[in-house]
Amino acid sequence: MLVVMKSTATEAQIEAVNEKVKSLGFTPHAISGAQRIAIGITGNHGKIEPSHFMTMGGVAEAISVSKPFKLVGREFKPDNTEIVINGNVIGGKELTVIAGPCSVENREQIIEMADVLSSMGVKFLRGGAFKPRTSPYAFQGLKEEGLVYLDEARKRTGINIVTEVRSEETLPIVAEVTDIIQIGARNMQNFALLESVGNTGKPVLLKRGISATIEELLMAAEYIAHQGNPQIILCERGIRTFETYTRNTLDLNAVPVMKKLSHLPVIVDPSHGIGMWDGVAPMSMAAIAAGADGLMIEVHASPDRALSDGYQSIKPKKFAALLKKIEQLAVIMDRSLSLQPLREMEIS
Repeated sequence: MLVVMKSTATEAQIEAVNEKVKSLGFTPHAISGAQRIAIGITGNHGKIEPSHFMTMGGVAEAISVSKPFKLVGREFKPDNTEIVINGNVIGGKELTVIAGPCSVENREQIIEMADVLSSMGVKFLRGGAFKPRTSPYAFQGLKEEGLVYLDEARKRTGINIVTEVRSEETLPIVAEVTDIIQIGARNMQNFALLESVGNTGKPVLLKRGISATIEELLMAAEYIAHQGNPQIILCERGIRTFETYTRNTLDLNAVPVMKKLSHLPVIVDPSHGIGMWDGVAPMSMAAIAAGADGLMIEVHASPDRALSDGYQSIKPKKFAALLKKIEQLAVIMDRSLSLQPLREMEIS
């Protein structure tokens, strides 16, 4: 249920509703809107009678919520959620671009990439320090050493860091370094990890599982939001279908559907979605046309020598050209993309 307060409701009236919810054995969640505050209720397994709240002071209406995902659904919060990270807004009018290599391979690689990307105006650097892989013999990342290099890259350039957490045990050291905690596709339904990440209070980038439905993704987001952390970015990164020519099937249908069902920002990872470097640009453009709030793209200076996902990574020069095209497309979509002048001498 959603209890919508009047715009004139006092703090005492809002607190009275919170206490009423608790007295019924449920959990209240304050949801701030553009005009007024609403209180979402979770923990109930059946219908709650609106009469519990309609006679209380400051209450405008009590609305039943039909969807199983409550806190992340538009029924609870009609306004889009905007996540502010060091002055950068995700989910607003300006498109967000997250770029960088799949893995942190060494200090020189990630520092150079941070320099190049920041010179293009990219504000978020991706790079995996802990890499959960299908094969136990594949490169698993530099782990703590990789986090040290990511931290150095941030301090050197001012770029924000996005890196994946693999387990509850490594969460504290990852959360200390990163600006956005990434939950990878393999961990989308690791519910204990989702709850722990929610408790950090840090922004979370939640990737869709390889065979997950849209509702399963939203329910995974609900685990994070239920811990009191609404700073969640949904990421479509392709799902497994019968098609084998591409790495995955990038489900761009999911973008407008998720935007309709949820107030959370939605970004697309075309690199994993198609798995081929020469398909990243058209899938990026298609994602923005579908209404995505941003992109997550793998960029590597030497893809042929990459320790992971080299075939789906694009070089900095091609990435720069793609940014120019996205900038033009953004205008058509009533969005924007701010790019600083490129330093050609650093781009190869």
